[in-house]
Amino acid sequence: LWQPGAGYMYTLEVSVLAVRSMIEDIIGPHGLKYFPVVMTFAVLILVSNLMGLFPLFMSPTAATSVTFALGLSSFLYYNFIGIKENGLLTHLKHFAGPIWWIAPLIFPIELISNFIRPFSLGIRLFGNLFADEKVLETVANLAPPYTQWLLPLPLMGLSVFVALVQTFVFILLSQLYLSEVSHAPHAHAHGEEHAE
Repeated sequence: LWQPGAGYMYTLEVSVLAVRSMIEDIIGPHGLKYFPVVMTFAVLILVSNLMGLFPLFMSPTAATSVTFALGLSSFLYYNFIGIKENGLLTHLKHFAGPIWWIAPLIFPIELISNFIRPFSLGIRLFGNLFADEKVLETVANLAPPYTQWLLPLPLMGLSVFVALVQTFVFILLSQLYLSEVSHAPHAHAHGEEHAE
């Protein structure tokens, strides 16, 4: 028997399972411990992105202060995990690469690349959402007064698509960054067994 709201519950369940599956594929089964943080990012960003579709609202993610805060949060979290799981020296050592004689060249490049990540996360999210808001606003201003809300309606589907894609991209990149610093607990022990 179909109940009111069952469709929303199904969509929510599918979304949660999709994010869990992404984490398992990208980070590994041990990465499921990061699910609450990744899902929090997903829900917060998606809701913020979709808020701009409602009259009198603006997407919080169309402001740099919000998107840079999200990018910085992701940056601090994955570096915290890297230091917690590997120790500070080992975490820094992974920026040097596997070849010792080229490490002095690679280390500063990787370090700069790492520090740029929160800005790239923030700029990407801000740019796409801000542009989407501006397109809707411009299209609405083309219509005569009192009918301005009708003209952007055909573009709403595209705006929902943009909101979903930007949420997906943010959590995908956050998971990729986590996969670089997080390793299965038995990985070291397994390596030691082979060494013997």
